[in-house]
Amino acid sequence: MNPKGPEHMPQPPEIMEPAAMKELLKRRAAAVELWLATCLDGREMPPRLRESMLYSLQAGGKRLRPVLCLTCVALCGLEEERVMPFAGAIEMIHTYSLIHDDLPAMDDDDLRRGKPSNHKAFDEATAILAGDGLLTDAFACMCRARIAAGPLLAAIAELAGAAGSSGMVGGQEWDMIHTGRPSVNLGELQTMHAMKTGALLRASCVCGALLAEANSAVVDAIGEYGSALGMAFQIADDILDITADTAVLGKPAGSDAAQGKNTYPSMVGLAASRELARAQADRARAALGALVGPEAAFLRALADYTVSRAC
Repeated sequence: MNPKGPEHMPQPPEIMEPAAMKELLKRRAAAVELWLATCLDGREMPPRLRESMLYSLQAGGKRLRPVLCLTCVALCGLEEERVMPFAGAIEMIHTYSLIHDDLPAMDDDDLRRGKPSNHKAFDEATAILAGDGLLTDAFACMCRARIAAGPLLAAIAELAGAAGSSGMVGGQEWDMIHTGRPSVNLGELQTMHAMKTGALLRASCVCGALLAEANSAVVDAIGEYGSALGMAFQIADDILDITADTAVLGKPAGSDAAQGKNTYPSMVGLAASRELARAQADRARAALGALVGPEAAFLRALADYTVSRAC
């Protein structure tokens, strides 16, 4: 499928080996790291606030969300460097959400990515302001992308919807409401995770397609891929919370159970959770349909990798 025009003759999807996928993931993540290192340059702010923002922003991680954006941009025929400020801004939003999720009023976690949580390294008030700063500054950074106003505004609107009350923020509220409630059903759990985790992952993909002005069929296919990947990612995380140790997770192992959170393993068991994760990875691969080339191969391999961590 041509992302901007008529379909070509069907071709079998390319296969990317896990090692090649990991290498490309690492290379794109490294480019994001370079951008994040200077994204606050030129902004006047209290030194302690800057230190707090950079503390969490540079704490590591796979940078999955900006990498998804860059990959979908490349898949749709646009140069990655033109949208790096937008892709990096997605990581700023993700980082703000982690800072706030760790707060005593939310999940009350002391560790994040193997380091003390922001409110432990600084203080609660500074952590709240660091999250506020990252979220707000992210939208200013998006405007630096070298993209025409029309597609840029469409992508900003998509991302704002995914991050806000109908997406990530609303999902976090549902998470707090559901915590400790034994009557939560599987449908409610899936809705909560689709908002809290899935919405930003899906938007990372869709925004890449929108920035590259892909046709509607490709935007829809990439959106379906992102939704399925988000679900697979969350199920895998739920599994890892009870099967991996703190050193692997970078946060306290078993914290979901300790807090009374409803998870896939607690609701349907480990074996069924693994089956659900694999099914979502299959759905993600299938969503790409006739999209071909190395970027599509990377996305398919990434879906497999997402669940292989836990399955």
